[in-house]
Amino acid sequence: MSMKNYQKELDNWFKEKGWKYWQSLSILARLYEECGEFARLVNHLYGEKPKKDDEKEQELEEEIGDIIYTLICFANSHNLDLDRSIRKSFDKVKKRDKDRFKKIE
Repeated sequence: MSMKNYQKELDNWFKEKGWKYWQSLSILARLYEECGEFARLVNHLYGEKPKKDDEKEQELEEEIGDIIYTLICFANSHNLDLDRSIRKSFDKVKKRDKDRFKKIE
C-alpha cells in the first residue's frame, strides 16, 4: 500500500470521528516523543543501557510505526504528499551518494 493510501485512511478516520489535526508544534512535540521512545528501545537492545525489570516490552516495528503515524498526521495537516516526499529524498540521496561509499565485497 502506498503512503497516499495510509494518508487517506487516516484522514477519513479523523473525519469520521470529527477530529482535527493538532497544531504543527504539538505534532512536532509528539514526533520527538515517539523518536525518544524509539531511541530508548534501540539503546536497550543494542546499547549499554539495559531495560529496567518493570518496563513494558516494546517492538522496533511498533515504535517505527508510531513515528510514521505522527508524520502522516503532520503531512495531512499540511496537505503534503508523502509518496512524493520519499521519492524526492530517494532521488536526492541516490544522486548525491552514488560514489560516496566503497562497494562491500
